[in-house]
Amino acid sequence: MVNFLAASENSEINPVLNTAVFVIFVAITLYVVYRVSSGKSSRSDYYAGGSAFNGRQNGIALSGDFLSAASFLGIAGAIAINGYDGFLYSIGFLVAWLVDLLLVAELLRNTGRFTMGDVLSFRMRQRPVRAAAATSTLVISLFYMLAQMAGAGALIALLLNVHSRWGQSLVIAVVGLVMIFYVLVGGMKGTTWVQIIKATILIGSVVLMTVFLFGKFGFSISNLLDSAAYRSPLGHKLLEPGAQYGKSGVTKLDFISLAVALILGTAGLPHVLMRFYTVPNSQEARRSVVWATACVFVFYLCTLVIGFGATALVGTSEIKAAPGGENSAAPLLALHIGGTVLLGLVAAVAFATILAVVAGLTITASASFAHDVYANIFKKGQADPADEVRVARRTALGIGVAAILGGILANGQNVAFLVALAFAVAASANLSTLLYSLFWKKFNTTGTLWGIYGGLACSVLLVLFSPVVSGASNSIIKGVDFHWFPLTNPGLVSIPFSFLCGFVGTMLGKDKADPRKYAEMEVRALTGIVPGNQKA
Repeated sequence: MVNFLAASENSEINPVLNTAVFVIFVAITLYVVYRVSSGKSSRSDYYAGGSAFNGRQNGIALSGDFLSAASFLGIAGAIAINGYDGFLYSIGFLVAWLVDLLLVAELLRNTGRFTMGDVLSFRMRQRPVRAAAATSTLVISLFYMLAQMAGAGALIALLLNVHSRWGQSLVIAVVGLVMIFYVLVGGMKGTTWVQIIKATILIGSVVLMTVFLFGKFGFSISNLLDSAAYRSPLGHKLLEPGAQYGKSGVTKLDFISLAVALILGTAGLPHVLMRFYTVPNSQEARRSVVWATACVFVFYLCTLVIGFGATALVGTSEIKAAPGGENSAAPLLALHIGGTVLLGLVAAVAFATILAVVAGLTITASASFAHDVYANIFKKGQADPADEVRVARRTALGIGVAAILGGILANGQNVAFLVALAFAVAASANLSTLLYSLFWKKFNTTGTLWGIYGGLACSVLLVLFSPVVSGASNSIIKGVDFHWFPLTNPGLVSIPFSFLCGFVGTMLGKDKADPRKYAEMEVRALTGIVPGNQKA
């Protein structure tokens, strides 16, 4: 077997080609962003692309926003190393879109305008609820962003053969600057087209790799799985449940906790929720989720083949020995089956994935601060729209710089921890309050604040005192042990706790819900009708 380092020495991995392919992608998308940017200062244009995208376009963009570097590289690697248990991540992410379709998409589109804070504050006291919603959005976006930017360091080491920390930091900065340009110039419209292009290339790439793989194994899934089991130290246990999460009662419980966070967290991710405002009506919002689900289904089905294919053709030992560990499975497989050309395409897709996801997170965080905090808290709803957009652009610049610095500092850290925290916080802080706001007549401001801050504090606290941070061989802080929470994901505890906080806060709160506001919200959520008989 030719190992990764030998491949590098024989120039099978060509950094120049990989860089060239990525530069071509950046050049094309920068041109697209420049052409679609209208130069207007309208809030609707900057925040929601003028609500001018149809369901198909927004659905593809949604999948591009959702399928991060962790999905592309992490899940394929998890399947290659852990087999069946690794594929359970894909199932959790896919099922999550059904929650979006049934509970969130249409209702959110009808009751809000630009941010999640619009929905949560609809029948509550504006200032405290918008402040809580903005805090939750900024925390989730920051952690998700750090995960993507830190992941860029590992990708650079693997795909461009840049191993010095200064070199990786430089490319992280370049990725961040390009992302900032997307957001500042194109707003939501430009960012959406970047995500559409990225999703098309990403799904096309995994389909291409899947077809190549099937060809090598006579288009037989049985041959592929048998070869993977033969090359894996787990043998045929690779194809059975329990390799990663079946070792003890705690690990089984940990899997349930992770699954709950993944399935429910997606419906609370701010950058996913904000996409429903880029379509003109609730029907297109539903179509968006259907298209996104279809794209995600195809993608994750292909990652199953790619993961087992990496085990069969590359081998577990070579994957673990490569820079990036499990994350190297898909690129190494591309090198084995398609040489430098296919690896160059994978390199471009990996970087494009980071660019698109971070751009989506940046515009979401900047919109939440400008619209919820600046316009509705500082200016008490009287902000000039042009000033609000200027604040959003300045916030995007600040967030982009923070993401670059954070990514450089977090380079080499446990990226999975940051991603898991983002999903756990989203499910804990956002989902409970969204569902209570939409479906519970008695829900009030006190319940909203207790739900958001209670879920936020609980999820962060449990992660800080979990084996993710200390007490395990792969913890972020080595050599110390101050953990007391046994699970690596807090979702099983923090999500029910946030619902409990919302309920108790509502029962104990002195402020009473306005039944007229709830009736108006219910009509808007279910029909899209707003006062004046206009469509939302």
